[in-house]
Amino acid sequence: MPIPDDIIICRCEEVTAGEVREAVRAGCNSLAAIRRYTRAGMGLCQGRTCTLLLRQVLSEEKDDAGEIEPPRPRPPIRALSMESLKPLE
Repeated sequence: MPIPDDIIICRCEEVTAGEVREAVRAGCNSLAAIRRYTRAGMGLCQGRTCTLLLRQVLSEEKDDAGEIEPPRPRPPIRALSMESLKPLE
């Protein structure tokens, strides 16, 4: 059963299944391309919570969904406090 378009796939970047489908129809044929187009999987979790759902939507939309390569791993990021960005005096 397909995931409804209004369901949020990536909670970090608030990307819906409909936006992912739009990206695939626009020519994104890999998880890496979908990440660049929608920013899904680029939030704080780095795709740990949404990659399986992205893969599912991609395989539903793609005609030749044989082998879907996983995106390249990226090291986690750390949030900066506003205090650390304050100019030195």
